[in-house]
Amino acid sequence: MRNYSNKIALIENQRGIYCLDTSIGCASGMANTEGGCYNDCYAAKSAKIYGYDFSKTVFRYFENRKHERQIITQINNVKMPFIRIGCSGDPSENWEHCFSILNVVSKSVKEIVIITKHWTNLTDEQLIKLSKMNVCINTSVSALDRPELLNNSIAQYNRLKPYCSSVLRIVSCDFNLDNEIGHQLHILQKSLFANENTIDTIFRPSKKNALVTDGVINAKVGVFNGRKQLMSKYNRKTYAGKCSSCKEMCGVTLNNNHQFPIKRIKQLSLL
Repeated sequence: MRNYSNKIALIENQRGIYCLDTSIGCASGMANTEGGCYNDCYAAKSAKIYGYDFSKTVFRYFENRKHERQIITQINNVKMPFIRIGCSGDPSENWEHCFSILNVVSKSVKEIVIITKHWTNLTDEQLIKLSKMNVCINTSVSALDRPELLNNSIAQYNRLKPYCSSVLRIVSCDFNLDNEIGHQLHILQKSLFANENTIDTIFRPSKKNALVTDGVINAKVGVFNGRKQLMSKYNRKTYAGKCSSCKEMCGVTLNNNHQFPIKRIKQLSLL
């Protein structure tokens, strides 16, 4: 299989978001569930198409000071109010390495959105460092998560609030209420959306995903980013177009008032 480059780069994805991944590949996610998160990780499927091994994490670095300056210039020229870290890899696999990159790019004029499932948790010292940077952390969760992972994610989402903008990024589904498991997960999902500062991410499963074939979720073909795809859409108003026209902007436009934690989760282990 092909090897990922360890040279960090600012990449524009198909939705018009600019990503500066501190790592690429996701050993933790692939080890947690075959096929990646919810057995249908988009980044893992893309990696497979191009011949990369997504189960191995490659950390990415600046080559030299000139490269650092080039990246900062590129970030400042982006026609979006922010860039993202965590598109094709989770920075929580090595927070210290992520901070080595943040120390450089936080000199730019753009906000940094970090998307993470908190495979490892930030230390208290790292939280203090975070409070001095213009960072918004999207904690990625779903009712489909294993209970221990979901509980930790919710705990970290609440723990982050005094230090930075903290957003709950919910991978949602249209659960089948006539299915016993689907009905329970629907109730759990509603409790997730009861939090403030939540954003809704549409789940795009393959037709062979067990959640579809077992009738746990409802899925139908819709238009996502201008292309027809199978989707399980919880809220019909959830935005599915180019990111430049999105009102939420990965949560950076949300009001980040104090939020109250939901109760610990009891959930069936599905995946």
